[in-house]
Amino acid sequence: MPRPTRLLAAGLLPFLACGLAAGGAAAQGTAPAGPPGTRPAGPRPAGPTAPDPAFEAARAAFEARPEAERRAVQDALVWAGSYNSVVTGAFGRRTYEAIGAWQARDAGIKATGILDEPARAALLAAGEAARRAARFTIAADPATGLVIGIPERLLPKRTRLPAGSRWQSPDGRITLDTRAFAPGSIDLDGLFAQSAAATPERKVTYTLKRPDFTVVTGETPAGKFYIRDAAGPSGLRGFSLSYDKASSREMDRLVIAIANSFVPFPDETPTPPPRPAVAAAVPASPVIGPPAGEPVGGTGLAVGPRRIVAVLPAACPGPLAGGAPARILRRDEASGLALLDAATPPGIPPVLAPAPSPGEAVLVLAVGADGPSVTPGDLAPGGVLAPLQPGAAGAPILDRSGRLVGLVARLPAKPRLVAGVLPPLIHPLVGADALRAVLGADAPTASAGGTSPLSAGVIAGRFGKAVVGVRCGGAG
Repeated sequence: MPRPTRLLAAGLLPFLACGLAAGGAAAQGTAPAGPPGTRPAGPRPAGPTAPDPAFEAARAAFEARPEAERRAVQDALVWAGSYNSVVTGAFGRRTYEAIGAWQARDAGIKATGILDEPARAALLAAGEAARRAARFTIAADPATGLVIGIPERLLPKRTRLPAGSRWQSPDGRITLDTRAFAPGSIDLDGLFAQSAAATPERKVTYTLKRPDFTVVTGETPAGKFYIRDAAGPSGLRGFSLSYDKASSREMDRLVIAIANSFVPFPDETPTPPPRPAVAAAVPASPVIGPPAGEPVGGTGLAVGPRRIVAVLPAACPGPLAGGAPARILRRDEASGLALLDAATPPGIPPVLAPAPSPGEAVLVLAVGADGPSVTPGDLAPGGVLAPLQPGAAGAPILDRSGRLVGLVARLPAKPRLVAGVLPPLIHPLVGADALRAVLGADAPTASAGGTSPLSAGVIAGRFGKAVVGVRCGGAG
């Protein structure tokens, strides 16, 4: 079987940058999908102007799918190492060639550019497995306000920078930095000039400058880098990713995923596509309470002034919300749902959703050690299917319109890892009916947006400030 083409060599980063810039139009052009001198696997047109029946048949089959499914296929192709451009759901030459490349290289079937149901399911499963293996989490960066995907397996170290955050590998050879500048402190032209400066030890391989964003890529003797900055009413926000060439085989793919996930201004800009539905899941572990006397940590949701809803165990001495004392006003012993009187964060509460449908895509907005994070999942019989991390007990489950479906019930005391990775599990949830019963007049009913689908980044930006860490046992 041929070795996978390395996607982000110096000659290929321009295509990614242009595709992300143009929002899909340029990304679906006829530029080659591999480094100069290579010919990507997959079907090719008969000529530059002659009609291509195979291409048109593949286009028709692809465009017959709903947009969410088309985007999910492109996202899976990114994770499979076959697609090197922006995820839009639009079909073009790159998508056609990427499907053909995956069919021939990974699936061992004829490269037609058309995915039948078994092949599509296999591709989605492969993409999801790669994403889970990287522990790729779309998270709001509290230091800058931007939203970005973090491969947490590779970048477990996090530190605060003067103007952003840093995620880094244990050996320091891979670094992802975010940065933000207040309006008037520096303009985009000045920041671009700094990023594009070349030195004898720093070769700039590509630059792109538009009125509202810039991209700079390049190499050093031992590594590669990718820098992207964007301008908006809130100032400038961006990120830089640098990694050594020894890690290129994995990081070249992750550059695409990170760039596709980047949302500089979540309330103003759409963001990454919904993740594909998980083809298979590990059976749920039993819900077990923590050992007696051990502090309990989880997530609470502000539903109004001095009102926080959370899921707490039966015995919860000295509850804290955001590190401050909280008082239990009402609770439902059966579900553990509790309404707290406590200082509340400034976020807007989501409105309650109507009855959800099994299989519906949802987002879990939880508070972890590093602030709010967004975990995509799916509603399943018995709960929500998602790879939730510690701290997600009581986290709000939001539909794709940003409406509150329910809260995550308590997690297993000892989450089961598969190959060192927390897999998707079915976690019980506390539904909207139980929420209404406990909240009563405190149920969030104020308008919080329409029913149009929202991106993960917009939802994180809109409701991330409404979640707060909660804890029992009097511990901070």
